[in-house]
This record gives sequence, structure tokens and C-alpha cells, in this order.
Amino acid sequence: MIGYVTLGTTDLPRAAKFYDALAAEMGTARMMEFGEFIAWGTPGGSAGIGLTKPYDGNAATVGNGVMVALEAADKDQVHRLYDIALANGGTDEGPPGPRGEVGPDGTGFYAAYFRDPDGNKLNAYVIG
Repeated sequence: MIGYVTLGTTDLPRAAKFYDALAAEMGTARMMEFGEFIAWGTPGGSAGIGLTKPYDGNAATVGNGVMVALEAADKDQVHRLYDIALANGGTDEGPPGPRGEVGPDGTGFYAAYFRDPDGNKLNAYVIG
């Protein structure tokens, strides 16, 4: 249902470095780039992430309660994405680990939480 999510940035080159590194780990790359906008993802694939300086010219701000979840392939990739985020200017919001159960069968939810250099909250997760 979701095609892509757009987040605001105050420093597009800095943010692009952060998302280039995460995208590379997830096997994707930039799919669109023009002006003050860059998007990562695979056309026709799952949802992507776009970054832009706000159109209205005001400062980019973080949405309270807003988070973008990145579906990882496995627990090892959750760890790698978390480490990549922190190595590229991100900050910790919760290290990798089990977070609870999903569904009636008790399938595990494993996730790590971090913020990008602009303060936008993300997580990397896997169910299983």
C-alpha cells in the first residue's frame, strides 16, 4: 500500500550518506534524484524512503511519534543496519534485541531503533 515515505532534512548531502549506507546493506540504491529530493528503493518493489529539504523553506523537524520501519532479512542484518546507522551519524534509540511476540502463535519480533542525522526515528526489524 505505501509507495514511499518522505522525511525532511536540513543537510541533504549528510543525510544522503546515511541513507546510501543503509540502502546498500539492504540491496537497493537511489531510485530517484532531482533538485533537493533523493529517494531510495526499487521501482515496483517494497516501499522506499525519500529525503528532501521542506518545500515551504522552513526548517525540517521530527514528527513526534513518527517512525519508519525497515524490514531486515534476518537478525544479523538488524545488527548490521543498526551498526551502519551509528557509524554514519545516527544515534541509538534502542540496541538490537527481542521486543515481544507477534500474533497468536507467539512469533518473535526482533528490532533495533535509531535516529538519522536529522533526528528522524527508524527501526530495523525482523519477525520470526
